[in-house]
Amino acid sequence: MSERGAPGVIRLDRVDDPRMADYARLTDVALRRLLDVERGLYLAESEKVIRRALAAGHRPRSLLLSERWLEPLADLIDLVAAHGAPVYTAPAELLEQLTGFHVHRGAIASVHRPAPVPLARLLHDARRVVVLEDIVDHTNVGAIFRSAAGIGADAVLVTPRCADPLYRRAVRVSMGTVFQVPWGRIEPWPEGLDRLRAAGFTVAALALTEDSIDLDRLATDPPERLVLVLGTEGDGLGRGTLARADLSVRIPMAGGVDSLNVASAAALALWALRPSRP
Repeated sequence: MSERGAPGVIRLDRVDDPRMADYARLTDVALRRLLDVERGLYLAESEKVIRRALAAGHRPRSLLLSERWLEPLADLIDLVAAHGAPVYTAPAELLEQLTGFHVHRGAIASVHRPAPVPLARLLHDARRVVVLEDIVDHTNVGAIFRSAAGIGADAVLVTPRCADPLYRRAVRVSMGTVFQVPWGRIEPWPEGLDRLRAAGFTVAALALTEDSIDLDRLATDPPERLVLVLGTEGDGLGRGTLARADLSVRIPMAGGVDSLNVASAAALALWALRPSRP
């Protein structure tokens, strides 16, 4: 049986409790495609990530936390309850059994996905845009979003086959900054690059090609509006993408190393090409 623990918090002690369906029986992909809630769900793990989701205006469906965090996270419980969402608690070992992983700092929330942002709105006042082509590692996606937020990219666009930025691990690695940076999907791809160029952006592909220029050279006089395109971890950017780019850019390397991890490369390129701010 379930019972009330702290005021307003429902204590659960069964793995098969139907109220735990979001956490126990659904993968991230299934949550994204869930039909019985508008636009699907995503999982936000850890106190900081949940707070950033709420601060961004995302609507919680429920909050689940381990018993030892009830008192330290009392104000977070109140924030979620103010949205009319239920708050559940359970022993830490039950949470791990439910979710299949160790819940970071004992808190995880099921959150309604926000409506997609139209591309025209994402680009309207943007000066620096990052495009992620088919990057499938959620850790890299999350790390790139964190760099975009910290260094100052105005928007991130992901191609149809790119990993979901709201996948649990991507959200966690980004430390919730995926909620701060405006983002959306760009399709069809790579034809969508034509829309970016038509909007006045210079498209720079981060790639090792015969005509690539050094990042240092581009950074000496960067375009006012710039799109930086980053490719998948193994094969890099596709031919169609390179054909539509205005130029290719490489990061000068030493020690016989030809390239960096895509998340590291994104951080370096964003820093070097950051626009001057008033």
